[in-house]
Amino acid sequence: MSQQGLEAALCKMREAGVDGSAIGVFSHYYRLLESGETGLIREESIEPLLDPPMLDDIEVSDGEAREAIGATVMIKLNGGLGTSMGLDRAKNLLEVRDGLNFLDLIVRQVRAARRDWDAPLPLLFMNSFRTDADTLAHLERYPDLPVDDLPLSFLQNQEPKLRADDLTPVEWPKDPSLEWCPPGHGDLYTALWGQNLLQRLIEKGFRYACISNGDNLGATPNARLAGWFASSGAPYAAELCRRTVNDRKGGHLAVRKRDGQLILRDTAQTAPEEMDYFTDEHRHPFFHTNNLWFDLQRLFDTIRERDAVLGLPMIRNEKTVDPADPDSPKVIQVETAMGAAIEVFPGATAICVGRDRFQPVKTTNELLLLRSDVYDLDENGHLVARSATPGISLDSRYYKTIQKFDARIPQPPSLRGAESLRVEGDWSFEPGVKVVGSVDLPDEGTPRVVPAGTVLGA
Repeated sequence: MSQQGLEAALCKMREAGVDGSAIGVFSHYYRLLESGETGLIREESIEPLLDPPMLDDIEVSDGEAREAIGATVMIKLNGGLGTSMGLDRAKNLLEVRDGLNFLDLIVRQVRAARRDWDAPLPLLFMNSFRTDADTLAHLERYPDLPVDDLPLSFLQNQEPKLRADDLTPVEWPKDPSLEWCPPGHGDLYTALWGQNLLQRLIEKGFRYACISNGDNLGATPNARLAGWFASSGAPYAAELCRRTVNDRKGGHLAVRKRDGQLILRDTAQTAPEEMDYFTDEHRHPFFHTNNLWFDLQRLFDTIRERDAVLGLPMIRNEKTVDPADPDSPKVIQVETAMGAAIEVFPGATAICVGRDRFQPVKTTNELLLLRSDVYDLDENGHLVARSATPGISLDSRYYKTIQKFDARIPQPPSLRGAESLRVEGDWSFEPGVKVVGSVDLPDEGTPRVVPAGTVLGA
């Protein structure tokens, strides 16, 4: 049945016009899936990474920085809809603050770096078929953004979801679009190759790429980092941050024992009985930010040598075909992580950066922080922390979606004096509320209001 399933999946991809290199990559992972591959990385096979270089310790001259940033392209992952936050279009169209969304702030950051370093610094968004039109429509307000004839976006590939029982492409007539899924952000490399963007960038004189999640506004263009990467001679580098007790879920780098190669291990690649090792911030003291750097020419050469199949570790993601319907058929989504490419390149390296380069928004908890007075927004689109970052925990029953969040917190409370804010139950905040120290609002069974001007925790 699996051979029939593969043929059916490939036929479906061809009919949908999926690029040939992406079809070849899917075939590779299908074979792994049918062979019983789990993608697990056992603790006994790795050593913790304990002493990466620190950004604060490196020395880069202005000349080195200017030359490197002048040969760099910025790539932002922008394929998500933010459905977990109640959104139905590109997540990066969500307002962050002052009437500006993620895209607006990213554009401001790139424009500032272009001006400060006299660098072309092309900006490319890897969109999905669900986010491309909305994103490009919004970017039309920035006619100076494109560089030469380079596109502002390229499309992530898509692949069929596979039935968990027989590995055939699932059918879901209620909504055929749910029969498809993205192959994870590891598809970045396949998409760049299949759409001829790698070659075009190299031909135009660009040598380096900096890639990050579009919802991480801390991953700004950084000439000093570019200079470090260029001088390192490495083909690939990952940015890390020091872990705290709040970072236990993030993936981490490790050293593979059998060959000393750096590798990435994510939650989905960890056996349940070994999660204690994975979440131990002392054993694995650095987490992977998903901010990456790679040498475009070295990537091009490697993909060509491997016939477009980098062979990243497989992630087997089990879901239902309709994420909102737990009774819909169980499916397997075959995914890869772009950070896993670190193991493909001998000589790949990593660097530990400050937390200011890691400001992702995955839930309304983080959104509240970025909208609050903990951060100032400067003219270059940078969110600058003005106080220690407090811990935020909002009751998901009442704050998970942006609609519920905005209805209850139309104006964020002052959090500069806060250590933590934990909200249980249905609380609404009027303007001018201030949080001091550690504050817990309990669930009192009925909707409650924090009146205007209240100082909580005083």
